[in-house]
Amino acid sequence: MTPTDEVTSVSHGCGQWQDERTVLSSMLINDVHTGERLHECDICHKTFTRASSLQTHRFMHAGGIPHKCFVCQKQFTRASSLKKHLLTHTDERPYSCDVCQSGYTALGHLKTHMLMHTGERPHKCVVCHKGFTRVGGVTRHMVTHTGERPHKCDICHKQFTRASRLNKHLLTHTGERPHCCDVCQKRFTERGHLKRHMVVHTGERLHKCDVCHEQFTRRDILMKHMLIHQ
Repeated sequence: MTPTDEVTSVSHGCGQWQDERTVLSSMLINDVHTGERLHECDICHKTFTRASSLQTHRFMHAGGIPHKCFVCQKQFTRASSLKKHLLTHTDERPYSCDVCQSGYTALGHLKTHMLMHTGERPHKCVVCHKGFTRVGGVTRHMVTHTGERPHKCDICHKQFTRASRLNKHLLTHTGERPHCCDVCQKRFTERGHLKRHMVVHTGERLHKCDVCHEQFTRRDILMKHMLIHQ
């Protein structure tokens, strides 16, 4: 082997190893470990650690989204995003939880799910320090401190803290009841209402009194029952 053929392995300190030539090459375009952002968009001046990320970002300004789903025509700036999306059209869930065997289409979704088993809540509220498994959970929680209600009904102008609550509210104006009982075909505006209704058919009693152990089909019935123990 000649000196030019000799390859030295280099560790990043995170368990990942690369040969020295690959490291030197990658340093020219990005540094994922220092977080240095050398690549700047000449339009909006947003910076990126990788040249490839900057190139993808430029599609937003150009109005071009090159990767299109052949099933639903949804478009993506990255081929990897399209590949992940295509799994939503199949039953394929390649990432499986070792604890409960739940399957997921993306590794990130599995990692977030695993926090349910570990109890870890890495995302903290800066005001009350309540922990959440997802960044989105913190974002939604913050409105309890700010009082902000950014989601507004165009019909009656009622405002909501979450988009999901606004969507549920809109059903009161349209009369739409998208959730249908498979047994009696009764329809409901919310999935939770349908779930509560199903105990009429199953007779399942999930709500148990901690004092006398009597069981009930609904939580509100249990709460009324608890009054006799006070």
